[in-house]
Amino acid sequence: MAAFHEVLFPLDIALGAAGGPERATEIVTTLTGREERNTRLAHSRRRWDAGYGVTSLLQLAHVVAFFEERRGRLYGFRWRDRLDHSSAAPGAVPGPLDQAIGAGTGAQAQFQLAKTYGGVHAPYERPIAKPVAGTVRVAVDGAERAEGVHYALDATLGTITFFAGEVPGPGATVTAGFLFDVPVRFDTDFLEVNLTAFEAGQIPRIPLLEIRP
Repeated sequence: MAAFHEVLFPLDIALGAAGGPERATEIVTTLTGREERNTRLAHSRRRWDAGYGVTSLLQLAHVVAFFEERRGRLYGFRWRDRLDHSSAAPGAVPGPLDQAIGAGTGAQAQFQLAKTYGGVHAPYERPIAKPVAGTVRVAVDGAERAEGVHYALDATLGTITFFAGEVPGPGATVTAGFLFDVPVRFDTDFLEVNLTAFEAGQIPRIPLLEIRP
């Protein structure tokens, strides 16, 4: 990913942010009154406003410093989504069987981490590009494998690469569990700070936008 800093936005501020996934659906109404619906994007794109998490002037100063170091919209960074940052169910610890990330062929050594949403009508598989190092657990056909022994993790791309002799065999199910961050950037080059309004209870707007690897 170009122009990206592997640094996490301050967690204490991120926990108070508001936002979520956004889709791009085109809807056309025909002459009969029926709708034709199509999506322009294969993946959702998440947006947040981090301003809701700023509760003190010290936190506001930290955001300004973070913004300046990222040069506004220029450099991306890691963001922890308080609602959705784990392969496991809310409150559960990630385990090696949480998410299916592929099936072995006997030749494929590299697998992309992913999280699947739903499972009945149209499950959505979301690529995970920014796992949290030290939290990733991987299994092949239910047997856990060890990082550094059986595979290598690239925490900047979200890929698992099995070493020679450890490549999953044909039909073997590869699963993984992990915590993860979202790659984002500031969605503005102007961070408006009004201390008078802030002290009166007005929250500054700090827009963030998910970016694709």
